[in-house]
Amino acid sequence: MVLPAARGRLSEELFSALVANEPLAGRSFPQAESRDDEQIALWALYELHYRGFDELDADLEWDPDLLRVRRDLERSFEDRLRSWVSIPDAAGPVSEVIEKLIAVDDAPSIARFVQRRATGDQVRTVLRHRSIYHLKESDPVSWIVPRLDAGPKAALAGLQFDEYGSGQPSRLHHRLFAEGMRAAELDDTYGRYIDDAPVEILELNNAMSLFGLHRRWRGAGLGHLAVFEATSSIPSRQMAQGLRRLGFPEAVAHYYDEHVEADAVHEQLALRLICDVLVEEEPDQRDCVLFGAATCLELEARYARTVLGEWDAA
Repeated sequence: MVLPAARGRLSEELFSALVANEPLAGRSFPQAESRDDEQIALWALYELHYRGFDELDADLEWDPDLLRVRRDLERSFEDRLRSWVSIPDAAGPVSEVIEKLIAVDDAPSIARFVQRRATGDQVRTVLRHRSIYHLKESDPVSWIVPRLDAGPKAALAGLQFDEYGSGQPSRLHHRLFAEGMRAAELDDTYGRYIDDAPVEILELNNAMSLFGLHRRWRGAGLGHLAVFEATSSIPSRQMAQGLRRLGFPEAVAHYYDEHVEADAVHEQLALRLICDVLVEEEPDQRDCVLFGAATCLELEARYARTVLGEWDAA
């Protein structure tokens, strides 16, 4: 994978310095010119912890000067998320509070649009955007496993084992998505479509990495996971129906078929055996879990409104 295209002065100077292997100690970079500029820089710095970039030295993953830059970007991103998301003040198990959050969510549905109205080109746009996450599906959550005690750790490990194909490489969910992309005549190379991704997709991905890479955000990562799983089963069925309506190859729909039943099970695991148990063991994580859950809903809604708004205006 190669570095993405810059989206402003910050990312341009940062990426240029990285490619040129310039000394970073004591160097300052300009403020981000936009959310796009900030988020593409943050996404690239997070990717150093995943698969890296062909033109960069692997040692940069833990370069203290890059971590300083990343910290500043994260603080800006965290401040924005806190301004967008409010933590519900509600009693009862966090699983029930999260279910109520989902029930009152009025965001538009991309899956319903694909089911009923989308064109083939619009579906391919969604697949390109979603590939930024789905080609490394579940990886951000795996960072959380060693940060948990026995109860939620065992349940999360079981969920992740399923996401990773239950030990069968051919059944890994990210491999199923890659097969679907190829069948749809799209490039399944990891990170291939990052330059096509709107800022809302960058924010969706960066939030998961932020929560996964910081121990203090472990509860948020699990709250985010719970909403992600609890809002996947029915939309996956709708996506599969829309793909078949449009005549896409079965390999594309098969990825979503896989998630109809799997995510119905994962929903209960994530809500009750992971989030509820975590909060029982660590009550101070309650607000963090709910923040992660609300963040998932907020960022998904922003992406849906942007994409569907563009299509309705076309």
